[in-house]
Amino acid sequence: MNPDSRIYVAGHRGLVGSALCRRLERAGFRNLIVRTRQELDLLSQSQVERFFAEQRPEYVFLAAARVGGIQANRTRPAEFIYENLAIEVHVIHAACRWGVRKLLFLGSSCIYPRLAPQPIPESALLAGPLEPTNEPYAVAKIAGVKMCQAYRRQYGFDAISLMPTNLYGPGDNFDLETAHVLAALIRRFDEAREQGKDSVTLWGTGTPRREFLHVDDLADAALFLMERYTGEEIINVGCGEDLTIAELARLVAEIVGYRGEILFDRSMPDGTPRKLLDVSRLFALGWRPRIGLREGITETWRWWREHGRGAPMART
Repeated sequence: MNPDSRIYVAGHRGLVGSALCRRLERAGFRNLIVRTRQELDLLSQSQVERFFAEQRPEYVFLAAARVGGIQANRTRPAEFIYENLAIEVHVIHAACRWGVRKLLFLGSSCIYPRLAPQPIPESALLAGPLEPTNEPYAVAKIAGVKMCQAYRRQYGFDAISLMPTNLYGPGDNFDLETAHVLAALIRRFDEAREQGKDSVTLWGTGTPRREFLHVDDLADAALFLMERYTGEEIINVGCGEDLTIAELARLVAEIVGYRGEILFDRSMPDGTPRKLLDVSRLFALGWRPRIGLREGITETWRWWREHGRGAPMART
């Protein structure tokens, strides 16, 4: 890519897409193409085809997706599988058809089996049953990976697939009905502190282990790989370290200044017992994250305090 390359960032108003735009602009790319959902409905094949025919982007970062936490996945499985499949099918096919030079597809660590070996290597894909609480979403993301691989094999289309770990950062979704765990914890403990609550009850046992990556680090890795990697093998993107949900909760509570009791409702689901990515392939290419978890949570909490309460919730 060069500074004048026509670069389409799909999902530019979401957590990942906005971070990608920030990173690309900081790197000097001047010709970013973005569209709101009202301007371009990615669920419409005809609109997507017309967009690519008219705009002719050279590079595509496919960050648009229907995303959410356990509750959202449990209550809206049809939306998660349909919308993600539709977005992937329409964008990847049109990108190939209209001469895009390279496409980067952002998947998810949810694609891996529930009981995958830890840390999870890329080779674990399709090696066992998925986590039931987010299976429709995972199936859709696996389809996106396989579509990229199929279009590379049949048409020589340069499409690469990244599998990020759990993400967080400024611009995250803090809606408690749809948020992922870290954003939800920040909001709940911040509000509990302000309301003077004696305790906060969280879902599950607190024992599952999770890995977290600041979204700005993901954006940096995405640009790094767009410029330096090509191949059909998927690439894990993470930091290589994890902690329990209980440990995460205590860290968030400490950062926001909540000093009440943290309780766990063991009748509610935990999700996958552990999800730590093997990032040795990425690290061997020369990339490393730079934002520590405490620093990143502090920054995200400050963003929530300054902007999140009155800002629209991210959906893609």
